[in-house]
Amino acid sequence: MPNAKNDKMLRDIFLAFVRVHLLHHAAAERFYGVQMIDELREHGYDMGPGTLYPILHGLEESGYLKSEQELVEGKLRKYYRITQSGQKMLAQLKLKIRELSDEVMGE
Repeated sequence: MPNAKNDKMLRDIFLAFVRVHLLHHAAAERFYGVQMIDELREHGYDMGPGTLYPILHGLEESGYLKSEQELVEGKLRKYYRITQSGQKMLAQLKLKIRELSDEVMGE
């Protein structure tokens, strides 16, 4: 039965998954916001710039991502890359995700 309390919990978990997803992709290659919105959409995450960009800025402020601007077709585009701190955090998250997944999924 949907209610505000359940909705908040689902949103909090959803946003945590998005953060992990962003770190994962930033470890593989640099990306820009609209590119990541499209990528996340392919995985069932329906989010717009008003949700994604504050998350990216928060990850950057925390030292997990670093951005650089580049001129592309006459427009400035901000690309994000993972930092060393972000790599360490992603490694920790992977361990916790595997442990939780194995326990919850019963494997």
